[in-house]
Parts: sequence; structure tokens; C-alpha cells
Amino acid sequence: MYDVVSVSFDVSNSIYFFSPNSLDLKKGDKVVVETENGLQFGILKSDVRKEKKENLILPLKPVVRLATKEDEKQVIANRELAEKALVDAKKISNKLELDMSFVDAYYTLDKSQLVFSFVSDNRVDFRELAKKLAQKYKTRIELRQIGVRDKSKKIGGLGPCGLFLCCNSFLTDFNSVSINMAKNQMLALNPTKINGICGRLLCCLGYEDDVYTELKKDLPKVGMVADTELGMGKVVSVDVFKGTYSVDLKEKGIIEFSKDKKNGSSK
Repeated sequence: MYDVVSVSFDVSNSIYFFSPNSLDLKKGDKVVVETENGLQFGILKSDVRKEKKENLILPLKPVVRLATKEDEKQVIANRELAEKALVDAKKISNKLELDMSFVDAYYTLDKSQLVFSFVSDNRVDFRELAKKLAQKYKTRIELRQIGVRDKSKKIGGLGPCGLFLCCNSFLTDFNSVSINMAKNQMLALNPTKINGICGRLLCCLGYEDDVYTELKKDLPKVGMVADTELGMGKVVSVDVFKGTYSVDLKEKGIIEFSKDKKNGSSK
């Protein structure tokens, strides 16, 4: 178990784990943390707590210090300048006829780096764009091509369940989601039902997939022929939660059987 604090950046609901670095920290504190891109301003979403090793990406980056009033003023100034830089990046990319749809831009706290995120269906040669932006803003420029799932994680929104997107609220990484998960949970393969606002399969399809697999273990598949106590018949439906399956026995009609019992009951 490791001591950690949960930190969020800007207005995003996403949280990231950092080492408290022996500092006296509490939920709601504004802090400066060390990231792979440099120093960043964040807000603590938890007190110092214990977290399992398997839930962390080690080694943990540290909380450097509590943020000062000057840090907060710098963050506001950086946001305003980043918004202007985003507008300039869009104009320059259009002139260069680059296939780029920009998502956001932000400065590190010390303005040592200006990072842009964009979405594109193709690989983009943005070297000339980076050169022009570096000349204009006199800092290191990083252009990141992200996927549509990453875009949703950054922007946020509401899912079909009515709650904030999982990727924007608590997921720190994207796990693989397949169409077989939807089939395993016997969902209608309708894109409007099983796809998220990013256009990809819903992340939540993976949450209960193992449970469905376990519940279906001793149940026959729909369409197969089952040998029951009342004779042979075709399985027409399965209820994984009740642990039952219905079989069409022709003359006897559709009979419901339990995987735990041998006898059936008429429907």
C-alpha cells in the first residue's frame, strides 16, 4: 500500500495519483505537482490515503508544494494566453492546409512548455506549424495527436446513463472494449445504444462482462437443442439473473427450466 493524494487539473473531473511527499495536505488544497510535462497546478480531491500498488503507475510523481496566490494568478494568465495560442494554431494550420481538429491547449505552470491536443483521421506532418508557433510564443511546443476517446475524456459530457462520462470522471486509462462484450451481455447491436458520445463502444461494457460470463457458465445458448427431463427442444431464451432457460418442446409448448433443477414449469 502506498500513501497517495488524488489530484485534478483545470475543470476536468479526471483524477490522478501523486505522492504526498511528506507534506501536510488535505482535500481541497491547491497544489503544484511534478508531471512528465513539468510543473502543473492542481486541486486535491482527497486527503492523504492508502492505495494498492496494482492501481498505481509507479514511481509516483510528487506534490512539490502548496500553491501560492502568485501561482493562481499565473494559472489564470496562462489560460488566457493558451486560448489565444489555440486560435493562432487553428489559423496557421488552416493556412498550411493541415487536417487537424484542435481540442485544447495549455501551458505548464512555469510556461516552459505549450501543449496542443488535436484529432485527425490521418497522420499529420506538423513540423512547420510547430516551428511557427515556437517563433511566435518563444517556448517549447508540443503537438499531440489524440483519439476520439481521449477527446471525450478532455471535454467531458453526459453519458446515456445521465451521469458524467466515466473517462472524464474517474477512469485513468482506457481498457479494451470489444463487440463480443455486448454480445455476451445479450445487448442489441445498435450503435446508438452501445456506442458512447465518442463514437466508440461504451467503456462500461467491460464493467459487468465477467459477471455475465460467470452467470452464463451453466446455461445453454439460445438456439441450441437441449435434452430436458421432458424431452428434446430448442432453447428460445435465457435469463442469466434467474438462472433459467426456456425450451420450445413443441406439443408441450415453451417450458422454463432452472439450471439448478431438473423439472420445468410452463410459461
